[in-house]
Amino acid sequence: MAAIFLTAEWRKLAMANYPVDPSALRPLLPHRTELDTWAGEVYVSLVGFQFREVRVRGLRIPFHTNFPEVNLRFYIRYKEGNDWKRGVVFIREIVPLPAVSWVANTLFRERYISLPMRYEESQDGASLNAAYRWKYKGRWNELSVVADSGSHFLAEGSPIEVYGKKEI
Repeated sequence: MAAIFLTAEWRKLAMANYPVDPSALRPLLPHRTELDTWAGEVYVSLVGFQFREVRVRGLRIPFHTNFPEVNLRFYIRYKEGNDWKRGVVFIREIVPLPAVSWVANTLFRERYISLPMRYEESQDGASLNAAYRWKYKGRWNELSVVADSGSHFLAEGSPIEVYGKKEI
């Protein structure tokens, strides 16, 4: 069995999904895959999260264990035998650490870019406000959410809960 290269936790996840014209994504499809859909639509997702407790081959790299990431992705599927398998294609991944981008791009042929980033969160009564910001070509961009800070779970059997259980 191969040694595990990277372990990490994803925390403070923020996600925005947008339907797109499938023709915009077809040139990015890996061989033997097709676009996956939700309710007949093709989506891209803008996802922000906190990478926490990052370890490379079990070791913490100083100043590289906790940092934000924002990525733009779309969803694919492919047939393996009689089963459909699902996956994700990353269009762009943004982190504030050049070393992370270098390793991901060089060793794994990912599409990372290092940009100045900020993560801010605040609590306002029962709401949690979270914002991921990145500076590109001199302009700050933002993915922000306001969420109920209470503990809520997806309704059992709901389409999102069921879809989330599928192998991705």
